Amino acid sequence: MITIANADKALKTYYLDAVTTALDGISPFYAAIDKNSAEVYGKEVKVAVVRGDNSRVMAGTEDGALPAAGKNRYITLTGALKNIYGTIEISDKAMRASKSAEGAFVNLVNAEMEGLVASAKANFSRMLYGDGNGFLATITDTEDGIVVDEACRLSEGMHVDIRSSTGIVDGGTDITVTSVDYATKTITLSSTPSGVLASKDIYVHGAYGNELTGFAALFGTGDIYGVTRSTESYLKPNVFTVSSLTEEAIAEKIGYLEQYYNDRPDMILCSYKTRAKIGELLAQSRMQVNTEMLAGGYPAIMFDGIPVVADKYCGDDELYLVNTADFCLAQLCDWAWLEDEDGKILKQVPGKAAYSATLVKYAELICKKPCGQAKITGFAS
Repeated sequence: MITIANADKALKTYYLDAVTTALDGISPFYAAIDKNSAEVYGKEVKVAVVRGDNSRVMAGTEDGALPAAGKNRYITLTGALKNIYGTIEISDKAMRASKSAEGAFVNLVNAEMEGLVASAKANFSRMLYGDGNGFLATITDTEDGIVVDEACRLSEGMHVDIRSSTGIVDGGTDITVTSVDYATKTITLSSTPSGVLASKDIYVHGAYGNELTGFAALFGTGDIYGVTRSTESYLKPNVFTVSSLTEEAIAEKIGYLEQYYNDRPDMILCSYKTRAKIGELLAQSRMQVNTEMLAGGYPAIMFDGIPVVADKYCGDDELYLVNTADFCLAQLCDWAWLEDEDGKILKQVPGKAAYSATLVKYAELICKKPCGQAKITGFAS
């Protein structure tokens, strides 16, 4: 017979392992980067990295003085652990209906867990490319519906906030996206905030300032990791603007990173449209288009031995050259269930005939060598 107690046990044992395994394959980039708790100190992440070449290795005469010992030049990168939650909910009616049918309960929980995993994959992948604030899209027009510049980041059922440069607009908090037309980039909202919406931005509800420090923040201009970026060239990744995307342009920027930063990229990140363009460039040059299966079962075409990975959250005007060894997901722990004092996972939702369970992860994305990464932009038509 299915009870709250053995349902709790199933979530702790079988389902937690299954979810953790499934979430290891969030994306090829996520699968490739290091994940550990070594740099976690309380609620913060602190990573000490060495800048420059201070080895003091040099040639000399046979009886001359030995080179002086060099001192490593350290810089400490600091960030707050971000709180990432995922919740499932099962109604009391559904629980009672499946008490005497274990198969029905398993199907019920499986459906909830599949939805949780899908949502976690989508949102974690989006955060990797984000600015730490949950930015989704900018409203470009409202004459014939609400039109946005990037509809692919939005989906039906999402809860969003509408913000201007000064904060959330009047009536613009916790609005549900009721439909998305990807062909016309038009969305429908459960309620319409007052005032002019054109040029306003759409964010994930409640996420402003609470998400991982993704690529948009890394390649931005503001301070990062608790350090003033303007005084530290080490924290400035390379941004190259090109009028058109060519093999020569990509190869030249890869060589630039190798020559000046001793850092060869091991992954190229771009949109699906840009990946198709790279495949076309390789085909036009009559080169054999090689493919490789990456960790997590993701196929990728190869450019100069480097896998080209497409992601829906990467813009059509963005191509990232990254060395995954320079990135780390510092985490307090892997995915875990939120438990009460009695160790229970499933709890009654206050005021509702339903039970909920919450999956948690406390983590932050850190790039240990920002100057060794590059972004190519300006080529989208």
